[in-house]
Amino acid sequence: MSRSLAYGLHPVRSLLEREPAGIARLLLLDPNRPPFAELATLAAAHGITVERRPAGTLDRLCGGAVHQGALALLSAPPQALDENALEAILASAAQPLLLVLDEVQDPRNLGACLRSADAAGAHAVIAPRRNAAGLTAAAIKTAAGAASTVPFVQVGNLARTLRFLKGAGVRLYGADAAGTHSVYETDLGVSCALVLGGEGQGLRRLTRELCDALVTIPMSGTVASLNVSVAAAVCLFETGRQRRLVGDTAGK
Repeated sequence: MSRSLAYGLHPVRSLLEREPAGIARLLLLDPNRPPFAELATLAAAHGITVERRPAGTLDRLCGGAVHQGALALLSAPPQALDENALEAILASAAQPLLLVLDEVQDPRNLGACLRSADAAGAHAVIAPRRNAAGLTAAAIKTAAGAASTVPFVQVGNLARTLRFLKGAGVRLYGADAAGTHSVYETDLGVSCALVLGGEGQGLRRLTRELCDALVTIPMSGTVASLNVSVAAAVCLFETGRQRRLVGDTAGK
């Protein structure tokens, strides 16, 4: 069942706005009151059946995950895109924000990264096709609906893809313990890709060399590093913070 669900207010709303054709039915705690009424209206506009379901039923369908009273039954499980989708993804955003995962192999880490990418407003998550996690049932479940709302692009040659992104004006910031700049002191308000390495080995040599800069997350405790999904979330939300700050300043 986890392969055909999207749940949570934000993931379901994003899916209704971006890919309504992929939704077979929408289950809501109460379609007649906020914040569910807005989702019901969006669904009705696309001819999607809306059904009222008690919290216990939604809990059971989601396996106890936090659904916030909104669950979409998908007509098909989320699918990865290939390299050909990148040009359109870049063209769709004034300042693209991408997350690149260099051989992250745990599907639960991939799912957590997709979830953070959705919450932070990233435009895509990119990973190599080989030696890396794909959209397995575990990844989709951990993503809590974000596997259907954030484009996941699997590429045959990550180095070639990074060169393509650089040629398109996207700055590559690699998260690495050897970085010379704090992520909090790095200008992330430009078109950029945050590049993180896999569990254990971190960034591969060529990936590291292709990055425009290596950044670190300052640590105050005794641990030497963060889980890749946690590090991705920190970098993504710092990017979002900087971009909101620029927007607020420009509006004054």
